[in-house]
This record gives sequence, C-alpha cells and structure tokens, in this order.
Amino acid sequence: MTASPCLYIVPTPIGNLSDITLRAIEVLKAVDCIAAEDTRHSGILLQHLDVKAPMIALHDHNEQQRASVLIEKIQQGQSIALISDAGTPLISDPGYHLVKLCRDAGVKVVPLPGPCAAITALSAAGLPTDRFVFEGFLPAKEKGKEDRLQALAEESRTMVFYESPRRVIDTLTTMLQVLGDRQIVTARELTKTFETIHSLPLSEMLVWLQEDENRTRGEFVLMVAGKTDTQEELPAEATRTLLLLQKELPLKKAAALTAEIYGLKKNALYAWGLEQQKSER
Repeated sequence: MTASPCLYIVPTPIGNLSDITLRAIEVLKAVDCIAAEDTRHSGILLQHLDVKAPMIALHDHNEQQRASVLIEKIQQGQSIALISDAGTPLISDPGYHLVKLCRDAGVKVVPLPGPCAAITALSAAGLPTDRFVFEGFLPAKEKGKEDRLQALAEESRTMVFYESPRRVIDTLTTMLQVLGDRQIVTARELTKTFETIHSLPLSEMLVWLQEDENRTRGEFVLMVAGKTDTQEELPAEATRTLLLLQKELPLKKAAALTAEIYGLKKNALYAWGLEQQKSER
C-alpha cells in the first residue's frame, strides 16, 4: 500500500503478537515515520514485523513539544503512524494533544481498529456491557482515589479501571470501603500465557488475591458492577447487633454471625462495618 500524508492511529498487541492486524502491519511498513511511546519497547515489535520506518519518541513528557514537528512533517507530505507500548493509542496512553492539534490544523487522522485491554476484558466479564464507563487509572494517592470513587458511588453503569500489580490490593480495599461489596471482575495478563479472568464480590476478591502472590502479577483491568436499585438498606437491628459483636469479635466473624441471625448477606454487613470503621478514624 501507499500511505497517504496523514496521522494513522495504529493499535498494537497487548500481549499476543498474533493479535496485530494485517492492515496495521501494512500501514507500519508504508509510513515515513512512527511516533512511539517508548522506542526501545516498540523496536522489539517492529523488528519482529520487519518494519524499517524510523521512530520518534512521543510520550507524556514531550508530546506537546513534538506534536508541532510531526504536524509539520505531515503538512510537507509525509505519513506518520502513532503507536503506544500496547493497545490502542490515547486510551490511557499518550496521543491526545497530537490528535487534537492535528484536527485543529486540518490534518487528516485515520484510526485503525485493533487491540484494547478494556474492551477485551469487558467482553468476557459477564457484567452488563450495554452501558459502561471507562475510568482508566485511579489517582495513586489515597485521598484522590477515595474522592474519585465517591463521585462514582451512584454510577449505575459497569465501571472499568486499569491498575498496576503493586497497587491493586490497596485499590480494591478502597473500592470495598467506598462502593460496598459490589461484584468485581479482575482480568490480568490478557492474551498472554497466564491470562486470568476472575469474578467475585469485592470482599472475597481481596481474600482470593492475597492467598497467592502470583494472582497479583501483571497489569490489571478491573470491572466493577454499577449500583442497582435492588440494593437495600440494612435493617437498623442488624447494624446495632453488628456493632455490639464487633466489640468482642473481628469484623469478618461479627458480620457472619449477624448475617446468620437476620438472614442477610454477610458481604453487605462486612462492607457496612468497614465503612463505619473508616468514618471513626
């Protein structure tokens, strides 16, 4: 193929190299230049594909400065492909400023369909997909994370997040405290050898992940069920009993006993107890 003078948005594999599309390979081999988030990382893929086009680094720290240079190249008749380390560019990856400036300057932008971790995970999650909201990475600092989740507490759509292995336990703990014991699906190492997609209530997912450190390896997609109208308030008698039992027992045991007494779900009582502990700090 002959590449036109424009910016091509080219998704790359999120793990399995066979997921690259034929069209993506054609474009990468035809363009004059490739703007890559990490030229060393992308160099491995391009070498595998036998792509010879020169690369230029385009990442969060230099994107606004490099964008004008790339636009000028396109206006002079060159074709440029934008790729990220994995998946579709701009989806929790650099490229927004470049694409916006291209649109403002009347430079043609051609998007290619392809791999995206959020969509790949969501398609296998078993949660509602007719409506969902993508939130990307939550803030690293606890206060910012709590505030963002609090703003989503009434969200009825399935919520999709990205998270790193070192922060996933802390993030799920905060989700349980803020959102309650919602159903969550965790997807890690998508398309790779140790791909794992697991579904549990948040309280049980925390226990399951901490039982084996291998379960927290790799990048995560977290999908949390939205709030439903069927979620009922806990009876006042049950919450009073839970508070009394907590004085003598660990929260998990107190929640289990209260659930047995009143015929309620122990996970809902456990989440309520966590919220009380948080408010008393």
